[in-house]
Amino acid sequence: MSRFDHRRYRPGPVVNLPDRQWPSRTIQQAPIWASVDLRDGNQALHEPMSVEQKRRLWDLLVRLGFKEIEVGFPAASQPDYDFVRWLIEENQIPKDVTIQVLVQAREDLIRRTYEALAGVRQAIVHVYNSTSPAQREWVFGQGREGVKAIARQGAEWVAQGARDYPETRWTFQYSPESYTATEPDYAVEVCEAVLDVWQPTPEQPCIINLPATVEVASPNVFADQVEYFATHISRREAIILSVHTHNDRGGAVAAAELALLAGADRVEGTLLGNGERTGNADLLTLAMNLYSQGIDPRLDLSRPDELVAVCTECTGLPVHPRHPWVGELVYMAYSGSHQDAIRKCLARQTPDAPWNVAYLPIDPADLGRNYQAVIRVNSQSGKGGVAFVLEQEFGLSLPRWLQVELAALVQRASETRGGVLDAAQIRAIFEQHFIVDQAPHRLLGYRLDRNGHDVIEARIGTPDGERVLQGEGQGAIAAFVAAWTGWSEQPVSVLDYQEHAIGEGTDAEAAAYVRLEITGQAISGAAIDRDTVAASLRALLSALNRA
Repeated sequence: MSRFDHRRYRPGPVVNLPDRQWPSRTIQQAPIWASVDLRDGNQALHEPMSVEQKRRLWDLLVRLGFKEIEVGFPAASQPDYDFVRWLIEENQIPKDVTIQVLVQAREDLIRRTYEALAGVRQAIVHVYNSTSPAQREWVFGQGREGVKAIARQGAEWVAQGARDYPETRWTFQYSPESYTATEPDYAVEVCEAVLDVWQPTPEQPCIINLPATVEVASPNVFADQVEYFATHISRREAIILSVHTHNDRGGAVAAAELALLAGADRVEGTLLGNGERTGNADLLTLAMNLYSQGIDPRLDLSRPDELVAVCTECTGLPVHPRHPWVGELVYMAYSGSHQDAIRKCLARQTPDAPWNVAYLPIDPADLGRNYQAVIRVNSQSGKGGVAFVLEQEFGLSLPRWLQVELAALVQRASETRGGVLDAAQIRAIFEQHFIVDQAPHRLLGYRLDRNGHDVIEARIGTPDGERVLQGEGQGAIAAFVAAWTGWSEQPVSVLDYQEHAIGEGTDAEAAAYVRLEITGQAISGAAIDRDTVAASLRALLSALNRA
């Protein structure tokens, strides 16, 4: 048996931060959102988006409410350059939206970037260089001072380029790439060199973005790294502190959330987490996490199916059915105990009360999902799920004893057929087994007289022809049972009876459910009729026929 040799790997760097404050904080408001779908997300695709696909995704991002959108790397890609020019020349950028472009710390690329942005109202120029030991020593062959000089020179070129286009309101952004693998004190030192060039102020701040270019440690370690930076960098009031987490360890969203506790103001990421390797922080998940805690995400998340459709069509990437919040199956319960809890909570939930439904952290209706899709019935389901489906789809509110009997029949059918049973199939099983009011006996008509007690005359169709049964008792059911017992000499007693209207109005149907004891055995029956008395009599006949 072969095994991985774990000794080849070393844990990611940690920060000595004994007085860390972030664990005792809570998120109070949404961050500044920055979508990088059109750049980071696009460069991670097997086939990059066409111009038309980029336009569709841009339109979606604007409609969702993103105010900062990274639109490309125009100095490195002609399609990106052309897309940026289309945005500017065709006046596609709303006044409250700022586009962002990425560029390496190279003079020719920075000059080309400003050419692409000529005429834009406002923009973020995002410059970066790698700072980790592996990048410094193995990629650039530079020491600490050499890499810091690259950052300082890049900042100078960015500032110089902006002076050539004074009509635009510029914001500068710097990323020490591979921040999570960089010594924290050195990352601060490099960023201080950049700040010395840009001289930001609270009135004109710059953005310092801390990327988990590769996620090398758990989210709490990243939070320590962010808090260290936030408490050791100078001119903090003149800095918008941003994070850009990747998902190599599956913790991008968690790392971004903890980074907000640690002092970050801004989060870069993509819709649904697209990005290199395992992807970026999923901004939709992060925003919905805030929403579920009663925090306004400041994004329009009310049409997730449209969002998923556009992203899928533009990127060619499928969305997993269990994707947080928007996956096709995330609000569906198959487990019997889950279904029962959901059904009972929904029955007590009122529109004006705080949401408090077991297993549903938010109201699915907020995302355009209907309750018919909440509970799906398969072989793992129980009486609660079956009852929920019949009530939601057909208005049939089965009593508990009938739920138990029907659930066993539905489970057996699901195991035989395999897979999920839909509402129509469940109703068919219910009717096949419990609405048995036509043979061998059926109700042809009745007359009921009430004068202190009930006297009934019922015409019954039997295999031997029509029979007229007569009886009396306290109520129509008791009178019919007396009539049946007198005719058949079969002892019958009523264990339970329930009825309800289906729908509203004068033409609403009535559903009746009865549980009889016949020769020591409990037998259930049901019926549906516009006449409530006829429904009760037919339910009795269903049980008697089943016996």
